[in-house]
Amino acid sequence: MCIKVKKKGRRMKKIQVLGTGCPKCKKLTENAEAAAKEAGIEFEIEKVTDINAIMKFGVMMTPALVVDGEVKVVGKVLKVDEIVTMLSE
Repeated sequence: MCIKVKKKGRRMKKIQVLGTGCPKCKKLTENAEAAAKEAGIEFEIEKVTDINAIMKFGVMMTPALVVDGEVKVVGKVLKVDEIVTMLSE
């Protein structure tokens, strides 16, 4: 699943949530989407559920959050405000 929200004049961030669909993975996806909207950025959210694709990131524990190809957090669900801060950097 992929969600895109575009706003003129801003660089789009690609947000990937790595996980197999567990409740924590779903919550991280919800929080990431809410954070991106709150931060007012263009974004694309992709759920990565294939274990081989997850392993390519070097991630051994899910859920994990990847922003623009960089693994930001592994094994925990960040709160919306924590993700907003991360996306604003």
